Amino acid sequence: MRRPGRGAGKASAASQPTVDPTTAKSRRRFARRQWRRRWLAWRYVVVAVLLVALAGAGVWALWFSTWLTVKGVEITGTDVLSEAAVRRAADVQRGEQLVSVDLDAVTARVAALADVESVAVTRQWPDQVRVAVTERTPVAVIQIGQRLRALDAGGVVFHEYRDPPPGLPRVVTPAGTDRDALREAAEVIGALPAEVAPIVAHVDVKTVDQITLELTDGRSVVWGTADDSELKGRVLAGLLRQPGRVFDVSVPGQPTACVDVAVCG
Repeated sequence: MRRPGRGAGKASAASQPTVDPTTAKSRRRFARRQWRRRWLAWRYVVVAVLLVALAGAGVWALWFSTWLTVKGVEITGTDVLSEAAVRRAADVQRGEQLVSVDLDAVTARVAALADVESVAVTRQWPDQVRVAVTERTPVAVIQIGQRLRALDAGGVVFHEYRDPPPGLPRVVTPAGTDRDALREAAEVIGALPAEVAPIVAHVDVKTVDQITLELTDGRSVVWGTADDSELKGRVLAGLLRQPGRVFDVSVPGQPTACVDVAVCG
C-alpha cells in the first residue's frame, strides 16, 4: 500500500474552496436578519403570554390572596364622635378583600350619623380602609322642650348637650319647627354684628318669618325673616343706642323703636 506523501496533503488542502471576507460578512448579516425575523414573529406571542401571566397574578392577588385583605380601618377627623362609633357605623369587615369593599355603602352608613357633615372613604393599599370624617360645626344651641341640641349653619339639629358649651347663642323654638325655619335662625345668628351677638340671650323662632331676638337686658328685637340679615344687623347696632324696649328691624329701611312694651303691638 502506498501512502500519500506530503505533497498530496498540501494538494488536498489547496483544493478546498476559500471564502472571501466579503462573502462571510454577507452570510453573517443574513443570519442576523433571519434571527430578527424569527424574533419579530414570536415576540408578540411572548409578550401576550407575559401579559396573561401578569393579569392572572394580579387577579389572584386582588381577589384571592391574603396579602390585600382588610387588616384595619383608619378613622380621622373625629372630635365629638368617638372613633369606635364611626368604626361601628362603617362596618368594614376585617379579612374582606380590600378591592371588594363597597366604599359607597360605607360612606352612606357613616354619613347617616347625625354629627357627620361629610365623609370620604378610600382604600389605603395594601390593607387599610380610611374614613375621613368632617363633623358638623354648631353655630347655636337649640332648646326644644327640655332638650339642648346643637344647630349647624344648614339648620340641621344634631348633637345633644347635657350642659351647653359657652359662647354659643341659644335658639328657642317649639317642637316640630321645620328645618327651613331653623336654617333661617342659623343665618340670622351668623349675621349678628360683633357688638350685638354678646348681648343676645336667645333667638326665638316660631316660623320662617317670625324670628325675634331676646336681649340680656330684657329688650326684644323683631327680626322677621332672615332676608337682608347683614343689613338688619347693622341697622340694629345703631338702633340700640336709642331708648326703647322693642326694636323692629323686619323692614331695615324703616326700623322702629318702641319705648312702651304695652303699646308696641
